[in-house]
Amino acid sequence: NIDKTAATKKGVVVMNTPGGNTVTTGEHAIALMMGMARQLPQASSSMKEGRWEKGKFMGTELTDKILGVVGLGNIGKVVAERALGLKMVVIGYDPYVSKEDAGKLGVELVSLDDLFGRSDFISFHTPLTPETRDMVNAGSLEKMKKGVCIINCARGALINEPDVLAALESGHVKAAALDVFPVAPPPPDTPLFKHPNVILTPHLGAATTEAQEKVAVLIAEQICDFLKKGTIRNSVNFPSVAAELLPTLKPFLSLCEKLGAFHGQLLDSPLKELKVEYLGEVGKLATAPMTISVLKGLLQYQTEEVNLVNARLVAEERGVKVVEATAAKTEDYASLVRVVLVTEKEESSVSGTVFGTTPRIVKINLFPIDAELAGGMLMLQNLDVPGVVGRVGTFLGEKGINIAGFNLGRKEPGGTAVSLINVDNLVPEKVLDQLSKLPNILAAKYLTF
Repeated sequence: NIDKTAATKKGVVVMNTPGGNTVTTGEHAIALMMGMARQLPQASSSMKEGRWEKGKFMGTELTDKILGVVGLGNIGKVVAERALGLKMVVIGYDPYVSKEDAGKLGVELVSLDDLFGRSDFISFHTPLTPETRDMVNAGSLEKMKKGVCIINCARGALINEPDVLAALESGHVKAAALDVFPVAPPPPDTPLFKHPNVILTPHLGAATTEAQEKVAVLIAEQICDFLKKGTIRNSVNFPSVAAELLPTLKPFLSLCEKLGAFHGQLLDSPLKELKVEYLGEVGKLATAPMTISVLKGLLQYQTEEVNLVNARLVAEERGVKVVEATAAKTEDYASLVRVVLVTEKEESSVSGTVFGTTPRIVKINLFPIDAELAGGMLMLQNLDVPGVVGRVGTFLGEKGINIAGFNLGRKEPGGTAVSLINVDNLVPEKVLDQLSKLPNILAAKYLTF
């Protein structure tokens, strides 16, 4: 109920208090898992209706069962720790957590498909992003072990409810326990809710006395720190920038956030180091807010709690080294921003500039290219042979996807090339999969800006 824009204009810091409900939400996921394992809500309802159906509610032990935790952030860690205490085997998926860090928790880090195929119970604790929306759908459900039980205390839209209902009715999924829904409150006539093996709670993840007390204490501590020390924690509004500098800086802030987002949507291994290089005229501007913008764009695909004020702190907490550099000259542009990521697997870079006020990407690793960073975009890795562009264009046209711009980058004729295709339509996962299987297409990815 706070107008963040007005607060920012007035120089008022707006802060929230994440973390106070971490334990409570994790414990709620464990409670839902236990409820499914022993059919507790169903047995209670039966008793209250005057029936004694002891033989109907045969349960399942949790000991030695495999729990898959999708997302090993703060809440996911709580779930893993509690499950290990129940003598469960815990496996986890999180592209931003190293095997070493997962191992310290006692969790085996695996691929998402491996987790789906091995788990008896799966608990979701990941932010809602374009990548994770409808993560549980008909395709992913097919990969899951028959008889799997699903728990969702994270975001309702992670789950495609009609697909889960179909899997329950077929018997492929044994049970589901949901605390969150795509719309809150959900329609009471939602078909999924009528299935007898579905347990529902009205978003009670943070609803404990202890959690509310923790949040109250955290609020008081944050206010005291701000008033006494000037410390700002968990701010949700933009850091102050001198009004006279903002018109010049604003297009580059947008460019930097989009370059970070470009990297963030492609990142598939733990990040070790971020290098941001400001070449030419842009190096004379205030680089700190631009680097924060890169971090915000990058980290938003790892956590929903990142913003322009806490982005650097989030990076530090994740062990990411952040390096800035400036140079007076750049060969081809008056201003150029290069963002370099160093992960456990590789080093990759993207470079961009501003044409007028429009952010554009001009280089991906060693591939020169020129594309506007706006809306939806397909990124292809392909062989530079005749017919690829035409075949891709025809394919997208057949799928009803309009091309707004087609940009090809290559180092030499006949080698590997990179294509960036601005599109006017959302590209469904199924279409993306078909596109990646076209001749001479090596990889395909859908990005949004």
